[in-house]
Order: sequence, then C-alpha cells, then structure tokens
Amino acid sequence: MKRRNFLTTAAIGSAAAALAAPALAQSAPKVSWRLTSGFPKTLDTIYGAADEFAKIVSDATDGNFQIQPFPAGEIVPMPEAADAVGSGTVEIAHTASYYYWGKNPVYALGTAVPFGLNARGINAWYYHGGGIDMMNTFYNKEGLHVFPGGNTGVQMGGWWRKEINSVADLAGVKMRIGGMGGKVMEALGVVPQQIPGGEIYPALERGTIDAAEWVGPYDDEKLGLNKVAPFYYYPGFWEGGPTLNYMINLAKWNELPPAYQAIVATAAATTNQSMLAKYDAKNPAALRNLIAGGAQLRPYPEEVMVKAFEAANALYAQISAENADFKAIFESQQAYRNEANLWNQVAEYTFDTFMIRNRPRG
Repeated sequence: MKRRNFLTTAAIGSAAAALAAPALAQSAPKVSWRLTSGFPKTLDTIYGAADEFAKIVSDATDGNFQIQPFPAGEIVPMPEAADAVGSGTVEIAHTASYYYWGKNPVYALGTAVPFGLNARGINAWYYHGGGIDMMNTFYNKEGLHVFPGGNTGVQMGGWWRKEINSVADLAGVKMRIGGMGGKVMEALGVVPQQIPGGEIYPALERGTIDAAEWVGPYDDEKLGLNKVAPFYYYPGFWEGGPTLNYMINLAKWNELPPAYQAIVATAAATTNQSMLAKYDAKNPAALRNLIAGGAQLRPYPEEVMVKAFEAANALYAQISAENADFKAIFESQQAYRNEANLWNQVAEYTFDTFMIRNRPRG
C-alpha cells in the first residue's frame, strides 16, 4: 500500500472511530435515578418489585442505568410521592396511584376502584385496550409518565374488631382503607382513615382505628394484623385487581434514549406479572397460618355488598358528570369489565368452581 493511500485510509478510519465512539456513548449514557417506594422494606413482595425493577434495568444496560430504591418515608413521605416525582425531587416512585385520588379522581383508576376489573382484566385493558396510553394522557398533564408495576390480585376485606352482620354494624367504625374504597365505605357509615402500611398495626393495637384493610394473607401476616383484630373479612371489593404504578418524572422520561425507554417499559411489565405470581404462590400458606392462629374468616354479608355496589355506582355517576377525563377512562374500563365477566362466566368461572368443589380436603 502506498504511503499516501495508507494515510488516507488511516485518517478515514480514525474519523469513523471518533464519530462512532460518541454515538455509542450517547446510546448508552450513564444515568442515575432515585426511586421512592410507597411501601416499607419488610413487605418483600410489594416493596421487592422496586428492587427487581432496578436490577433488570441495570442488567439490561450493563450497569449504565442505575436506579436506587428507598423505602417509604426515607427520602419522601408516602403521601407526597406523586408530587415529588412531578416536581423532579425524585425521578421515579413505585406506589399506588389511588393514594392520590384526592388530587384528582382519575388517579384512582390507575390502581383500582370498587367493583372494578380483576387482575387479568386490568392487564388486558392496560396492554391491549389502550389503557396505558389513556392513563398517560392524564398523567402527562401531571408531569408524570406511568407504567403498571405490580398487582396483588383480589385483596381481602380487612381485619375487624367486631363481627359485621349488617350495614347497621358499620356505623361509626373507624377503618383504615385507601383509595376510593374509603369514599364508598363512608356512604355505608364507616369513617375512613388514611394510614400508611407501616403504621396500621400500632393504630389498630391502640384502638385509634377499629378495622383495617391492607392486602391479603401474606402481607397481613407480616404486619401482624391478626394479633390485634380477630375477624378477617372477604372479599376486598374495592380492590379486585389493584395495579401498582411506576411513576416517572415526564421530563426525565423524555430525556432517556429510546433503548432505555424500552428497557424501562419491559422491566415494568416483567415486575407487573412477577408480583402477582408471588402473591398467588405465598397467600395460600399464609392463610392457613392465620386460620391456625385463630383468625376467623367471614364473608361480607350480601346486604353490605349490594349497598356498597349501589354507592359505588352513584359515586361514579357523580364524578363522571364533573370530570371528563374520569368519565372517558372509567367507561373504557367498565366496557372491558363487562366483556371480561361475560367470558369469565362461560369458561373461567365454570372451571374454577368445579375445581374448587372437587378440591381434595385435609
């Protein structure tokens, strides 16, 4: 090779390398975020989703995108998580959007509303019914970009100091209950209380509250709620399929390269499914332990369920008349719920009830 050709080729190669290096660096930049959880670290299933999410993102980016989770209250108080993310105080939160329904009722639809979709139904709506886009049309106005990030499945109806035989027994009962479920229970005479998960046990033990709902057997056992209230009611009709949420600051989301955005979306979807599977795996044994320890299982009386259903529908009609965003999203979810229940009645319900009737005893 002539010296001139060699120098020309070398110069072109050096230029290409100089151009390629920044391009590669730009496609995989170093990013460091803080994540505030809405839950205490002791709840390994629900808090653990944040750890799992952060690990997936780190592994998929060769460690270039680091997300550090913090338990509720460590850097941001749980009730302020959505505002903290929207303002940019932290980049991301893992929480339940219905905690913030007082800001706007649409937040409740991002997690669960009474007599709403179950876990499979809400996932179908989110991933194949336009739900993620519909919710983000609202969330973006709040400075947020949000993905589903976990589900507990149908929750339990909480721990009560006294037995509930009718709607009249609910009058004046101070109950820890989150989201829009508190508003519905209020219509039945309950006095709803907003208390973070880590503070439920002492409040119930001291008698500050008379009843409390949290999630279900596995988490409730960890919190020790069975030690301070004997009656364990079901179902938690206000949370038929509650979705947890990764709330991301919108400006920070828009700064991410497309590859990083895809990784975040994939990590969120993975932990969304993983959490539900963990609860399904852990709840049966925990329920057995609670019953063996003296917990008394009780179904809510039919009268309570019917009155709550009527109160919920009245509330939705009222909010829909005042809030166009809520009306559009609620009607979309309701349509999905009705179709899902039709299908469930034909196949899932028939199969499940047969198998339950024929479950081996002992």
